[in-house]
This record gives sequence, C-alpha cells and structure tokens, in this order.
Amino acid sequence: MRLPHAALRRALVRPLALTLPVALLAALPATQASPPSAPAAAAAAGTERAQARLPRLRVRTVVGDLDIPWDVQVLPGGTKLLTERGGRLSTHDGTRSTVDFPENRVWAAGETGLMSLAVDPGFRNNRRFYTCTGWVKSGGGHDVRVNAWRLSADEDDATFQETLVKGFPTSSGRHGGCRLLIARNGALVVGTGDAAQGRNPRNLKSLGGKTLRLNRFTGRPWRGNPFRNADNRRKRYVFTYGHRNVQGLAQRRNGTLWSVEHGSYRDDEVNLLRGGGDYGWHPVPGYNESVPMTDRSLPGPQRGAKWRSGNPTLATSGAAWVRGKRWGRLNGTLAVAALGSQRMIFMKFSPKGKHRWSRAPQALRGERLRSVTLTPQNALLVTTSDGGGNDRVLRITPRRRG
Repeated sequence: MRLPHAALRRALVRPLALTLPVALLAALPATQASPPSAPAAAAAAGTERAQARLPRLRVRTVVGDLDIPWDVQVLPGGTKLLTERGGRLSTHDGTRSTVDFPENRVWAAGETGLMSLAVDPGFRNNRRFYTCTGWVKSGGGHDVRVNAWRLSADEDDATFQETLVKGFPTSSGRHGGCRLLIARNGALVVGTGDAAQGRNPRNLKSLGGKTLRLNRFTGRPWRGNPFRNADNRRKRYVFTYGHRNVQGLAQRRNGTLWSVEHGSYRDDEVNLLRGGGDYGWHPVPGYNESVPMTDRSLPGPQRGAKWRSGNPTLATSGAAWVRGKRWGRLNGTLAVAALGSQRMIFMKFSPKGKHRWSRAPQALRGERLRSVTLTPQNALLVTTSDGGGNDRVLRITPRRRG
C-alpha cells in the first residue's frame, strides 16, 4: 500500500515519535506552550540513554535484481528460497537460480500474487515447503490459497503436493494478505487480508481478515482452535478475527504469537494474538475506512493493539523477533518492516506485552521494506519492495565493536 505523498512526507519526518513509548506520546501536550511533566521528561531521558547504546548496523546486499520479492526463507545448508510477487520462485546459494514452478497458475493482481513462504521443520527429510498464493482455479476464477510443495534434491524443481486450505476471498487483488508461520507447536499459522470487503473480518464463515491455524500435513483445522467444533468448516480454521490486512506473523521466545497489519489511513497495528479474539476491524457499510482499526462500539469485547502507528499509517509489513547478545539493546525486540515510510522499526515490549520504546535506525531508511526473516545465525534478511527489477535481499547484522 503506497501512502499519499503528503502523508508519506509526514511519516518520514516522525523519527522522534517512533523513539518514544506510546504512553509518553499520549502524555505530551498538544502544543509546546508548556514543558512535559517531570515523570514524562525522566522517561524520555531514560529512553534516549537506552537508545544511545544501540548497536551500529551492517547492511549489505546478498541478492539483487529482483522484482518485488515478497518473502525469503533459509533452507538447511544455507540456500535462500525466494518468492517474487509476479510468480517467480528462485534459490540463491551464491548465484540465483529459477526454480521450475507453475508460474502461469499464479494470480498476480494488485497486492496479490506469489507471497509468503514457510519451510517445513523436517525439510532435510521431506523437502517440503509451503506458499500462500493468489491462484488461478482450474475451472476459471481465482482465490488465495495455501499450497504444499516438494523441492527436488538439486533445488531445480518444485513439485505440487496438495492444497491445504483455499477460498480466501479476493476482489481486485487489494488486501490479499498473506503471511505464513510454522509455530513451535507444529501448527501452520496463516494471516489473511479482508480483500477490501467490509463484512469479511468479523464473518466467521469467511477466511478473510483472520489468522488461521491448520495441520500442515493434512490441511485440517488445528485441533486446538477456538471454534474447532463449529458446524461450518471454515469457521474451524479461525484463530483470531477482525483484522484488516495481516502482513506479518512472529512467535516470541515465550511462545506468544504476534501479528502486524496495515492500517487504513491511520493506526497500523502490532497485535498480541489470543485464540478467539476479535481485533475490531468492521468497515461497514460498504468499505468504510473512516472507522477505527479497533472499533470499541462493536458487540462483545475487542482486543486492542500493543502498538499503533497513529496518523498517518506507516504501512507496516513483515516482522521477526531479534535474537542474540551481539544485538545489544536490540536483542529481544520485534523488527518490523515498513513499506510506505521506508524504514525498519525495532520495538521493545515488556514480558507481558507492553510497548516500551521503538527505534528506526537511519541505516535502514530510504527503501520500501516488506519481509523480515531471522536466520539460524541470528542475522536478519530483509526484502525491499520498490519494483522495477531493482529490489534486493538485505542482510543486517550488528557491527562488531573495536
């Protein structure tokens, strides 16, 4: 999602807001006529001292000449597996090779195409991986679905195995989602978009505007899902609902699941996911984007975001939890890519999920950033998304001191 030029300019000059806790931002006066309170000033000073100790970052290109790379994952042995939204699947182990893949079956329109990847934890034995893809149906029409594949030993061919779940709603290609994550309990978690159709997010018979959980081998709804006994099969897949366009999924070391989603013109969200939770997006009648991202006027309780961008949106996207002592103060933060505001935001949360502070390093500004993957070596792989065949995969590590 691209921001209007005026909104983008406002987003790009907001580095101070991104470095302060949400609670502190709320405490600041509307004008500069009076200084902040002593507690607020002390909190700001503490935040600045903490961030002064953030590590310097090393950013280098590891794959170039890409066209909107949507996701990158690392295979055992170190080969990178890449998707490009237009439908190309490729590998990179020093040189890039295109994988034989049914690109003609990929429905690429608007924001939808060949999107997220997940590599099976048993890949060394089963060679299995998963895609979330806009797909051309055999009898005509299209949808968004999750497919399972087998990568050949020489990494040249992807053989279709099965469709695990299908029927995610589509319209023009807007708000197609679609992020995959294999949780530590083995569930395949799927974040979906609402297809810019107002009733999808809270309609439990629709797979749009949700997070879903399923068995990655059988495609059946995950046995621990909150609506597992529902009469409607689609409802059994639902883990959480009331989402607009889930672009990121990440699991914290404590086991909690988190999502990142695009806001409308305001309030991108980072959410702590709780099974059965309603996250409050219900843009009706029609597709009314003036409503709040978390609409407290709806029936029942809604779960509020753990972080919000405010106004305007930054167009947040993929995310990963940072791990490793070399990252210093960034160890344990959530690294969130942003498209519209062209930056990476590192967010610090308390063990219970309260937002503490955020930081957007200057070294990671100036390009639309989409996906974030933590490698086995605790580096971050980040895809750019500017289009035109000039996109890249970046490798980000903290610089050694001395």
